[in-house]
Amino acid sequence: MNQYQELLVSKLTNVINNTAEGYDDKILSLVDAAGRTFIGGAGRSLLVSRFFAMRLVHAGYQVSMVGEVVTPSIQAGDLFIVISGSGSTETLMPLVKKAKSQGAKIIVISMKAQSPMAELADLVVPVGSNDANAFDKTHGLPMGTIFELSTLWFLEATIAKLVDQKGLTEEGMRAIHANLE
Repeated sequence: MNQYQELLVSKLTNVINNTAEGYDDKILSLVDAAGRTFIGGAGRSLLVSRFFAMRLVHAGYQVSMVGEVVTPSIQAGDLFIVISGSGSTETLMPLVKKAKSQGAKIIVISMKAQSPMAELADLVVPVGSNDANAFDKTHGLPMGTIFELSTLWFLEATIAKLVDQKGLTEEGMRAIHANLE
């Protein structure tokens, strides 16, 4: 492994180790209780949200990506999961407010435990928040790299737990995977 790979692995491991335990169970509980789950983000956090949405679909959940032309209206009983490093992304705030006004539950996955989005959330998942320096600028890992990759890692581990708890199989999940690619 070269020095850049070591740096990345070290930073990601630190963030995951400094994310309080139990948030995976809380997320999965809210997903299970929801009628439907809506997921969104902006920029690279949007890409991470798409990973998570796809995995939930593979696990048999009814999931919509916010902003797609076929996304239905959110309603009471639904869940909106938003990924925002800052917890204050201007393009996402109106969506969080709208979901809240419709009676949906809100999960905010962020690097900040307190933010404008967190104030509206039913659950805030502060990735890496047990280390105040987890997301300090690091040469070679620019502009949010650590937040996005550690969030992806955290959510993939959450899906691994879901797969294990529900006894899902690779074959069963593959049968749900898109076949018009």
